Amino acid sequence: MSPGVLQGEVATAGGSGGGAEGLLVGPDGNLRFADWLFRSKAASVIWLVARLWLGYGGGVGVKGFAGAGVAGSATGKGGASYGWFAAFLHNFVIPNASWIAKLVTVSEVVIGILLLVGLFTGAAAFCGIGLNVIYMFSGSAGVNPAYALVSVFLILAWRNAGYIGLDRLALPAVSGWLHSHGGKRHGATRTPKVVLPAH
Repeated sequence: MSPGVLQGEVATAGGSGGGAEGLLVGPDGNLRFADWLFRSKAASVIWLVARLWLGYGGGVGVKGFAGAGVAGSATGKGGASYGWFAAFLHNFVIPNASWIAKLVTVSEVVIGILLLVGLFTGAAAFCGIGLNVIYMFSGSAGVNPAYALVSVFLILAWRNAGYIGLDRLALPAVSGWLHSHGGKRHGATRTPKVVLPAH
């Protein structure tokens, strides 16, 4: 196998990459469309629309979705399809619905605000997927699969999804802070010695 194939070149039946490579693959080896979609400032307009739609979306009450999940799993019509999740809903969520409802409500509001203002967009979308998975496991699908799908794309586009938002300022500041404080926690940074076996 040639080194070019290992570096991601497109090989055709004729042997070499041909002219399509420059059209599809950029100089860094990534697909041009993926680079544009997930890294360009122009595509951040698409992610702004996705963020606003996702951040504005609402949720459902904890006791309602947990009760529906348990009831649906008992009757075999919808609800939590997994016995372990129905047991979790019945034994943990329903008895603690008052504080879990507050936690879910606060989480939904915080995730929504972070997405609307474009602050830590990738992390907020990741947390949103967590909530959507819980809703889907409990059997209340509704719009949650669409929310989860958009969240996956926002996570993939974390570099530019918040460019029209506070991520434009926050991500460089956090990155600079992490780089300046990363090795100074325990004094001087030491490079570990790796001893390789002699042949």
